[in-house]
Amino acid sequence: MMLKQRSFLLVLPISLQFMAIMVSGVDNFTRSDFPADFVFGASTSAYQVEGAVSGDGRAPSIWDTFVHGNAEYYNGATGDIACDEYHKYKEDIQHMVDTGLEAYRFSISWSRLIPYGRGPVNPKGLEYYNNLIDELILYGIQPHITLYHMDTPQALEDEYEGWLSQNMVRDFTAYADVCFKEFGDRVLHWTTLNEANSFAIGAYDNALLPPGRCSLPFGRTCTKGNSSTEPYVAAHNMLLAHSSVVKLYNRKYQAAQHGFVGLNIFAPWFLPYTKASEDVIAAQRALEFYIGWFLHPLVFGDYPDLIKKNAGTKIPVLTPHESKLVKGSFDFIGLNHYATFYVKDNSSSLKMETRDVNGDMAARIYFEPGDSSPDQDNGTSSGIYEVLEYLKKAYANPPTYIHENGQQTARNGTLNDTERVKYMHAYIGTLLDALRNGVSNTKGYFLWSFLDGFEVLGGYEYAFGLFYVDLNDKQLRRYPKQSAQWYSNFLKGGSIRTNEMTQFVNETFVSSKSHASQ
Repeated sequence: MMLKQRSFLLVLPISLQFMAIMVSGVDNFTRSDFPADFVFGASTSAYQVEGAVSGDGRAPSIWDTFVHGNAEYYNGATGDIACDEYHKYKEDIQHMVDTGLEAYRFSISWSRLIPYGRGPVNPKGLEYYNNLIDELILYGIQPHITLYHMDTPQALEDEYEGWLSQNMVRDFTAYADVCFKEFGDRVLHWTTLNEANSFAIGAYDNALLPPGRCSLPFGRTCTKGNSSTEPYVAAHNMLLAHSSVVKLYNRKYQAAQHGFVGLNIFAPWFLPYTKASEDVIAAQRALEFYIGWFLHPLVFGDYPDLIKKNAGTKIPVLTPHESKLVKGSFDFIGLNHYATFYVKDNSSSLKMETRDVNGDMAARIYFEPGDSSPDQDNGTSSGIYEVLEYLKKAYANPPTYIHENGQQTARNGTLNDTERVKYMHAYIGTLLDALRNGVSNTKGYFLWSFLDGFEVLGGYEYAFGLFYVDLNDKQLRRYPKQSAQWYSNFLKGGSIRTNEMTQFVNETFVSSKSHASQ
């Protein structure tokens, strides 16, 4: 099911397939054009690549339960094996070395490290992550760790409904404490939550993500939940948990480890659907609901006035104590940016007695302007520039990392991903423009994703990876795509120019195709 068929823009822009990229950034650049301390890498998450879901003491997370309980959403596919990085991490790190990655962003599976959410640490899980971190450092690759990528231990979901309870603040902080204690001597960069904003919606509004809670008419099959209130409650508790973890790190670990802790949000750019003033204002509302929902409390200590007005009593109040805890509780903001979207005013939704977050936002989201049923996303790379400039103007230019940026293609086995190469060229060039023009305080860029993993909205139907993983091969062999070759050339100092790309990708496709056939 394509995202355009769904009632609300959720998390990852699932219809990034075959988009035409409008290049708006600098055309000719090299790795040395970026600051020396700027880092380039690639990202994955635990459930999407690790596999080994029932091995070595790991207990189920809400992803396991959700995927097995909704097989029709994923054509029967699961993350039970995925890319089997749990057993193949050394091989994957060699691919990173060959590509020239400077950093690897991955997530820790909470239920692998602490199977039931709290209590004893699983020795095998601890051993795995220690080995992974040590292997990365051995080859000079920075580990950037995400503590939570939408994968609450199922035991905590069963006990008190996960993020709907403030018990999660206590248990998440204790889990983070274990991670800082065990890994913090080697890890400097920590992200508490991945896409906290879109997770609140996908998990508690339209049920497209685990634990799949919603209420009619806002979700697919709603058997439990309240789409009007639960997204706000979950988001509130996530903010409190995040700030509690930052307070813990600063009090207990910062002096010795000198690390950095941040939070990640889904951050598309929004443009008005038409030139009408109503749509212009609606695009601003979308920015406040998507970006301001979390950044406004983190920077100013409270939710945006617009959200408080439209959501009313549904959104919890940040007490003076909570406001003090949340305000300033970050060293950086992680941004997951894929594309630009178009916003049409829907102010009539505010007259509805029962509304979800989309209704409170009073807007409809489209993938192209001026068409009520567009088929494709807009791939203009200027959106990433606009997001960074917006953060500078509205939120005092916080340090940022582009944690995810990538293009979806069909998972059809081809290594010829020329459109992804064009996409990467456009976005990295635009990011360089933002740095040169002083509108960005960005410290690094991570492509989504390193491997063709289990995608959260499409299973194995879609692919974002630099490396193709042959799921029909018992060894799950990895093959570099054109995009991996292009990224490697860039990271190793090659000059990048649009009129050179066609020749480059054709040459690397021949090389990669020959490799895959061996």
